[in-house]
Amino acid sequence: MMQTDVLVTQPLGVTAGKPFKTQQATVLGPCRIKAIYGTSDTAAGSVVLYDGSSTAGIPLCTVSTPKAVDQGTFYLLMPGQGIRAVTGVFAVLTNVDSAMLIYG
Repeated sequence: MMQTDVLVTQPLGVTAGKPFKTQQATVLGPCRIKAIYGTSDTAAGSVVLYDGSSTAGIPLCTVSTPKAVDQGTFYLLMPGQGIRAVTGVFAVLTNVDSAMLIYG
């Protein structure tokens, strides 16, 4: 089994401390997503990850997120060696204040 360093992105979805609800690209290059951690918005939402640099890429996973009043934060640990992104990762946040991708 090959072991890689585990890294984390800056929070996606937050600019100057203010959340925004538009698409947010991450430039990770080829990697494996090990986990997703984030903070919820007032409404339930989702984090959708695509392989590539836009929503034209292959959808890798969709994570449904809770309302802030119900949970506040969410954490999803990926099984095995994680989700493989061949070219990079593009994340679309909907009703999510911020999300961080743990990858290697």
